[in-house]
Amino acid sequence: MAHDHSHQHGGGTKNLKIAFFINVGFTILEIIGGFFTNSIAIISDALHDLGDSLSLGLAWYLEKKASKEGSTNKFSFGYARFRLLGALVNALVLIGGSVYIIIEAIARLQNPEPVKSLWMIGIAIIGVGANGYAAWRTKGATSLNEKVISWHLLEDVLGWVAVLIVSIVLQFKDWYFLDPALSIGITLFILYGVGRRLWDTVHLILQGVPEEIDLEEVQSILRNVEHVQSIHHTHVWSLDGEHHVLTTHLVLENITNYHQIDTVREKALEALNDYDFLHHTVQVEIDPETCKI
Repeated sequence: MAHDHSHQHGGGTKNLKIAFFINVGFTILEIIGGFFTNSIAIISDALHDLGDSLSLGLAWYLEKKASKEGSTNKFSFGYARFRLLGALVNALVLIGGSVYIIIEAIARLQNPEPVKSLWMIGIAIIGVGANGYAAWRTKGATSLNEKVISWHLLEDVLGWVAVLIVSIVLQFKDWYFLDPALSIGITLFILYGVGRRLWDTVHLILQGVPEEIDLEEVQSILRNVEHVQSIHHTHVWSLDGEHHVLTTHLVLENITNYHQIDTVREKALEALNDYDFLHHTVQVEIDPETCKI
């Protein structure tokens, strides 16, 4: 199991590296093209892609560190939770850039300016291709950090498709208000997606129960194990949104020998096999009234 996770993260790190260099190169082209065409929509995408580039670079570094470094005296669980830090920084960078773009676009919406639509078409076509390839490279992401990146790259593809459509319209109609209006639309859509993932990240940082795990069901499974009288101090949290941790105390009854204690603990862990916890700590306590050893 451990080997599989390592292999997945190795591929994820390589994909983030490729996506990073693609985004950096295209961001430079976007910035130049945005000012050349006087398109706030392209400039907004350039700023978003600049944020993507910074996020991808950070994600690449953190994924590499998290997958290669084991536990240390300072970080007993290793660097897995650094992925959450990367996801948090990524989301905050994108939100900050989005707010700036909305302010600029509103000003341009009040005073529309001409744009070079033919050049916009060319840049948009390159944008669809570059971001589409980068999104494809990060498809099937497993860690929350990679998922945030992959989702935003997919949003960028849709954004560039919209830029392409608007630039074609502007080639035939002088509806220059469409440029800032599109910029606002793209930015609001991105804010919605990133905002949801920001909450997911904060939830995991606060050691909330992972969304895919039903804590009540976990507790019910443990209570139904033979010789388990009751349970308490059951905690489930996640290292990075992918690898989960369980700790619990089991109070045992009708125990007649020490071998039964180990058997109950093994049965409890077997009963939770479907959850595939990376780490689990099961502490047992014996009810003195029913203990016969």
